[in-house]
Amino acid sequence: MRFQTLFEGRWIFAILLILAIASALISWWLTLFFVALILYTIAFFRDPNRPDPADERAVVAAADGTIADIQEIDEKEFLKARSKRIGIFLSIFDVHTNRAPVAGGIVFQQHRKGFCFDARRLECSEKNEAMTWAFQNARATIVVRQLTGAIARRIVGWAKVGDELKRGQRFGMIRFGSRTEVYLPLDAEILVKVGDHVKGGASVIARLAE
Repeated sequence: MRFQTLFEGRWIFAILLILAIASALISWWLTLFFVALILYTIAFFRDPNRPDPADERAVVAAADGTIADIQEIDEKEFLKARSKRIGIFLSIFDVHTNRAPVAGGIVFQQHRKGFCFDARRLECSEKNEAMTWAFQNARATIVVRQLTGAIARRIVGWAKVGDELKRGQRFGMIRFGSRTEVYLPLDAEILVKVGDHVKGGASVIARLAE
């Protein structure tokens, strides 16, 4: 458990603890219910360390979750070019920290207001609240977009423009079920398929061209 990640849930922990204590005056079954919620919340804010792959051209998943879609699409916020997009759906049981897909500097960060539609719907990419990041190194510029969902309502950013991150280094998180997108160059080799479950910072989802 990392303190920074657990700290993001401080108000949730406080409210659940107060409710658990108050419910003890009413029903022990109700108390057990809130204790179970506290244990689930601790599990939700888990943030394990992950081994970095040795391949220098590897692009790792920016989040834990299931590959929801893979398609060619125009990235309109920063690259403004045709890209390969890998969409990752995060359920409420996945780790919700986001990690740099490649080593490099953060050259762009922009928040977009929007809705909180179900993150499994493709239209959420255009309509939901989002935070867009661009990671740049000598090989490529990779865009990552954090998107809220029907349950996730808060995007957290720990890094900022100008920071240099290692591949797999944490740069933020999304609280409760959501979607993370990775935009890759057209010549990148995709190594995952729809339905695969990936681990942020560890699973190799693509390989950049030489």
